[in-house]
Amino acid sequence: MSESHPYKTPVEVRHCLSPDLDGESVDQHLYCSMIGSLLYLTTSRPDIMFAVCLCARFQANPRLSYLIAVKCIIRYLKYKPKLGLWYPKNNLFDLLTYSDSDYGGCNLDQKSTSGGCQFLGNRLISWQCKKQTTVSQSTAEAEYIATALCCSQVRWIHHQMIDYGISFHETPILCDNTVVPQITKNPVQHSKTKHIEIKHHFIRDCVEKKHIKIVEVKTDKQTADIFTKAFDSARFEKLVEMLGMINFQ
Repeated sequence: MSESHPYKTPVEVRHCLSPDLDGESVDQHLYCSMIGSLLYLTTSRPDIMFAVCLCARFQANPRLSYLIAVKCIIRYLKYKPKLGLWYPKNNLFDLLTYSDSDYGGCNLDQKSTSGGCQFLGNRLISWQCKKQTTVSQSTAEAEYIATALCCSQVRWIHHQMIDYGISFHETPILCDNTVVPQITKNPVQHSKTKHIEIKHHFIRDCVEKKHIKIVEVKTDKQTADIFTKAFDSARFEKLVEMLGMINFQ
């Protein structure tokens, strides 16, 4: 694809990645090899994380429409081949995390996608994009499950940093849903929480023990948006900038 035209985003805003039973089949080995290589690349290119995970859902029976979507990611990489994470030497060392989800965004089974990212100061150190295991019945449920996943990652970072003599307390988890902070403070919200599995409620225990705190953030400041949905080029480039990625010339 060295002669292909570059593309400004890794996935179309209104992508058509859905069960394509009548579409033309493609070589499964080729498709899975491309996905495997791109998944490896996500360890240093968080900007393609959502697009790659989206295409990875169709490895069992790949179609031509899915292959075109994968090639769109490659065209984006050609557009920004030297984009990378920058870790400045002198910076704040506070742990900050963002949590977000879409609602029923998967066209295969209507499951939601959880996204999250963790910063030390303004240095991105960890990021997640994962389809939820259950179908959420409300946006609040989807957001709460995503926040619980993010909380697990934060607690893991806490335990890792103890080995270096560093302790964190009340690490803020920023989400753009007003209900999530309310659920952690008030467990008696049956209309919002009755479908959430009990295992996700450990987040309230972490709040009570002051390991984390849930903070509401405006949607336009929600960095984790890039891991849950597709955007136009202007918004996408803004989110990439918020991740702390720069072009290395």
